[in-house]
Amino acid sequence: MTSSWVGPATAVVGLAAGGLIYTAGWRRNRRRLPGRFAASHLAAFLGGLASLWVAIASPLDEAAEALLSAHMVQHILLLTVAPALLLLGDPLLPLLRGLPDAWRRSLVAPLLRWRSLRAAVHWLLHPLAALLLSSVIFWSWHLPTVYQLALRVPAIHLVEHASFLAGGLLFWYPVVLPWPGRPRWPSGAMIPYLLAADVQNTVLAAVLTFSDRVLYPSYQFHSRATEAAALADQVLAGVIMWVPMSVVYLVPAAWLTIRLLSPGPPASLARLRPRVFRDPS
Repeated sequence: MTSSWVGPATAVVGLAAGGLIYTAGWRRNRRRLPGRFAASHLAAFLGGLASLWVAIASPLDEAAEALLSAHMVQHILLLTVAPALLLLGDPLLPLLRGLPDAWRRSLVAPLLRWRSLRAAVHWLLHPLAALLLSSVIFWSWHLPTVYQLALRVPAIHLVEHASFLAGGLLFWYPVVLPWPGRPRWPSGAMIPYLLAADVQNTVLAAVLTFSDRVLYPSYQFHSRATEAAALADQVLAGVIMWVPMSVVYLVPAAWLTIRLLSPGPPASLARLRPRVFRDPS
């Protein structure tokens, strides 16, 4: 569906451009700060872009027109996998350094000096705001009326996917804390933060799995499936959401719990990445 609006070629070109810009900036930063930008950053960011390609430009996007289960795989990639990987790449500095100097001076510098924008971003990245906004996005788009409207209108479907990615980036930012992020809550608070997201995910997954009626009839009409086949696909979608998506939330929560209970420095997913004692500039 995304491809029917923007075209797979457009998505591929955009993702490729993002990869090239990041890679160029990563190489520049790695030469200056070899201990700060590791190959793992590059692999994570490119892995995030690859996840986006699978979600919006691969045959999965076409399958999502007929199968709710395929659509749920898209949502998992857009809400969890792609945002977490992109942020693990510490993307801000490589993307800035990868842009042509003229673009950085004329387009990016004025935005960075805009106090209202900085204040808005600061508020949005607070863990409580991030959790609330990502939750609103998650639940709103899964309401049957809104969901089916997005299935019928390509422009709204594009907005849906963009908001899933934006909500995912907001949610994972306080957990991953890419540079120049600073903790706003104690590291231990990220455990209930992740568990709260998993509870929401589990509730919706249970609704899909155990419902005795088709919640999104558009799939049944579009694919001309029987009610039993559409209901079976809905059950599969619920299981897909329940298990893999829960794993994405529970694994970092378990890792943070182990770190908190172990002697040593405070737990943070940011410690999975190489650091230096000063911020790069």
